Amino acid sequence: MVREHHILSNLWRELPLAPRSLHLCDDPAIAGAPFQLIEFRQGVAVRGDSLAPLPETRATGAALSNMLIDTLARIHAVDVDAVGLQDLGSPQDFFRRTCRGWLRRADRILGDGQHASITAIAQWLDDVADPPATPPSLLHNDFKLDNVLLDPADLRPVAILDWDMGTRGDPLFDLATLLSYWTEPGDPSCMQRLAQMPSGRPGFLSREAAANSYAERAGRPLDGFKAYRVLSVFKLGVVFHQLHQRHVSGETKDPRYSGFRDLADELLGFCMDIARDKIF
Repeated sequence: MVREHHILSNLWRELPLAPRSLHLCDDPAIAGAPFQLIEFRQGVAVRGDSLAPLPETRATGAALSNMLIDTLARIHAVDVDAVGLQDLGSPQDFFRRTCRGWLRRADRILGDGQHASITAIAQWLDDVADPPATPPSLLHNDFKLDNVLLDPADLRPVAILDWDMGTRGDPLFDLATLLSYWTEPGDPSCMQRLAQMPSGRPGFLSREAAANSYAERAGRPLDGFKAYRVLSVFKLGVVFHQLHQRHVSGETKDPRYSGFRDLADELLGFCMDIARDKIF
């Protein structure tokens, strides 16, 4: 919450889609827990793999694809110095540091060397060349469709939500994170069960077309993007293993979590297919 307040109390000056954070209260005695007051925005959110409440047409899919790519490029175009966010995160050695962080999380959940897919992915990430150095950009770090509020009349974005993981780093990691949720009709079962965005519906761009569209609109080459693509899907697999562990430990009783181990393992297999160029 502190990080999100720091971002949103400044970012609105350069990115009007960021709702302004008006106040942060870190004293739990006031309301029983720390809280944040954020500017209200009126809009609709599209959640999961359904287009509801929007019309399910090819035009809707095409418009949402273009909106996501345009909005992500707008985030990455923000001048962080101009809004006082130049101290956000630690962008130095971004790729390797992010790899190490997620490998540590995997080891804590599954044990070092105890999972064949993680061992193989870790080796691939260790062997791959670092993506070319690029000036750090503002990153949302979990950019996807349900974190954007839309005007239902014309599908324009009216707000970008959930900035609690915002940081600075290579913008291609943000693109890779978006595409890790971007299901295509021919994808394996794990991506269909993920059900994070309705991108398998008619009219949506393919992942490869979306990546190329971003490169054109943002004016950024995709050199080294595959490394971030693999890393982002690896991260997703680890997250679902973490969620399953919460079920095993009794931290959550949600019955959906009982199937997350199989989903996580399948996502890690999908990640290896990306690394082996079997799929984009």
